[in-house]
Amino acid sequence: MKIIITKNHNEMSGKAFQILFNQIKNKPNSVIGFASGKTVIGLYSLLTKSRLDFSKIKTFNLDELYPIKRADKQSYDYYMHKNLFNKININKENINLLDGSDKDVKKECANYERKIKDNPVDLQILGLGVNGHVAFNEPGSLKSSKTRLINLSKSTLNVNKSKIKKALTVGISTILKSKKLLLLASGKSKAKAIQELVEDKENINCPASLLKSHKDFTVIIDEKAGSLIK
Repeated sequence: MKIIITKNHNEMSGKAFQILFNQIKNKPNSVIGFASGKTVIGLYSLLTKSRLDFSKIKTFNLDELYPIKRADKQSYDYYMHKNLFNKININKENINLLDGSDKDVKKECANYERKIKDNPVDLQILGLGVNGHVAFNEPGSLKSSKTRLINLSKSTLNVNKSKIKKALTVGISTILKSKKLLLLASGKSKAKAIQELVEDKENINCPASLLKSHKDFTVIIDEKAGSLIK
């Protein structure tokens, strides 16, 4: 695990952008795994301002609230199109997002898992929950977990300020199959989770720690997020 500590959110976003820029430049047909949330907004803003060619890029997103319609402004489908996809030259057929409106959840999750298996992710971008979750793999999630429906924890619901209590999420084992992992975290609220990720052994109480065994895992944080690291 490689740890990069930056001064602030902007610098963190810039470091992450450079890694993603190099990935796409070196492999124009890369498969990129995207996350949603406030942490990656800066990164996506930089991507939309770049002259990178996304025409051959395929994407997979980590999660989606459930149940929710794609057009709902709370959905991550809406978030991704608003903040990134509508502003770059990506082929819409190459965008893969979990469908939070699908009533056949098991089939939706199985199909998504199969698609990722057929299109291995070259670089997976990850955020970090205040309780150590990655994607929506809440504490208690197993390292062997796959794409599934999950109940959101109280802390996640409080942070997200959402009335939707469930979500579809890619599992830990699925994330670990990505060739490269890039986790971003900023702010004091993430300091405890970062400390557990860096200093503790792998354990299901901090799902992010289950990624420590990955051979190419980069963590970029700002000073506030890294404030508890000894």
